[in-house]
Amino acid sequence: MKYKKIVEGKFITRINRFTATVDISGKLETVHVKNTGRCKEIFVPGNTVYLSVSDNPERKTKYDLVTVEKKRGDKAPLFVNVDSQVPNDVVGEWLPQSGLFEKGAVIKREVFYNKSRFDFMIDEDGVITFLEVKGVTLEDDGAARFPDAPTQRGVKHIGELIDCVENGYKAVIVFVLQMKGVSFFTPNDATHAEFGDALRKAYTKGVKIFAIDCTIGPDSIIADKYIPVVL
Repeated sequence: MKYKKIVEGKFITRINRFTATVDISGKLETVHVKNTGRCKEIFVPGNTVYLSVSDNPERKTKYDLVTVEKKRGDKAPLFVNVDSQVPNDVVGEWLPQSGLFEKGAVIKREVFYNKSRFDFMIDEDGVITFLEVKGVTLEDDGAARFPDAPTQRGVKHIGELIDCVENGYKAVIVFVLQMKGVSFFTPNDATHAEFGDALRKAYTKGVKIFAIDCTIGPDSIIADKYIPVVL
C-alpha cells in the first residue's frame, strides 16, 4: 500500500478528533487526522509526521496525517502508520499469500451476513470464512495493544464472529499492527476489559486470532510477519 505524494512536517497540536495543526516548511497548516482514536502517546508536539497530499481542490484540508515518528527515549523513533482506513487495504494485498487459505480461494470485501457486515469473506470451494480486521497503533514497551479507547463496536464485532462459528462457518480476526519492532500483541484490558474478555471467549469458541506487523515508510505500509498473540 503506497501513498501517491507525501510531505514531512512537525506535529503541533490536535484540534479535535478529526483535525490537527502541523508545521509544514515553516507554515502552520490545519490537516485531517485519519484516526479518531486517542493516540496520545503518538500525537506529541514536535514529533515528525508525514502527510498525504490531496489532489481534490474541493476539500477543506489539503493534507491527511498518515504516519508519525514516535519518540522512544534513547531508542530510534518508531514509525507508526495512523491511517485507520488503510488496514483493510493492507490485508487485501496480504491475504492471497498469507497461507491462511488455499490457492484459488475467492476473496470478497464488505460482505453481509444476517445483519452484520464483515471486512472480508473467503470462499474455499464452499467453505466460508468471515474475517474482521482491526488496526493497531498503540505500542507500549514493546507490546502492541488494542484498543486504545473503549470500543463497544469492537465487542459487537467479536460477538458476531462467534455467531458465525456457532452457525457452521469459520471466523478470523486479524490485528494489523501499523508498526514494526513489537514483540507480541495483547488486548488492552486496562483500557477496555470487556473487549479482552470477548476476545478470549471468541478464541475458546473457535474464532482464529492472528496479528501481523508491517514495514512502515513515510509513504508506504506493507504487511510483513506474524506476531505472537498473548491472550
